[in-house]
Amino acid sequence: MSDVREKIVSGTWPPGFRIPFETDMAKDYGCSRMTVNKALTQLARSGLLERTRKTGTYVKTPQSLSAAMEITNIRKEVEDSGKEYPYRLLLDTVRPSEADDSNKLSASSKNSIRQLECLHSANGAPFCFEERIVNIGSVPEIENVSFDNEGPGTWLLRTVPWNSAEHQILATLATETVAKMLGIEPGAHCLVVERRTQNDLGNVTWA
Repeated sequence: MSDVREKIVSGTWPPGFRIPFETDMAKDYGCSRMTVNKALTQLARSGLLERTRKTGTYVKTPQSLSAAMEITNIRKEVEDSGKEYPYRLLLDTVRPSEADDSNKLSASSKNSIRQLECLHSANGAPFCFEERIVNIGSVPEIENVSFDNEGPGTWLLRTVPWNSAEHQILATLATETVAKMLGIEPGAHCLVVERRTQNDLGNVTWA
């Protein structure tokens, strides 16, 4: 769904434009209506769209777009929906920065990276599989924080100030690893939200 965001940002879809219905977009992008719905919900939370039950979904006006972008707290999103939030830490390691980390975080090869994988659930059903890397050079205090009982995103939002962020939303096909984590078939359509945040010391995290 990065194409949708590009149409909004470029002005192809101007403020006040009513975007196509979810069923039509699902056909155009070759994915399920649920995938489209999740993508549009994320864009609405980011301040790009305004959704109404009766008349549809519209591109927000420039005044609304100037609002600070919200970074979603997964735990809050699940609990606000009235569901229980089980969380499980799957991978947690500190390692030297690699070439792929530089592409995602512009991290120096001298910096250490904390790599984490987590599974967020709603009422016991998989809700979100999180892959995250954190630049310890930008967040030194994270090196000794335990994420056994709390997701890294929640801790970062509460603890680390950030001044800018980049994000994209897209649909993809589940790999075998992701499918296993989410309890779906390999090749099933998935919504992917990629986000990179920065502070005064540089890029903080990619997830």
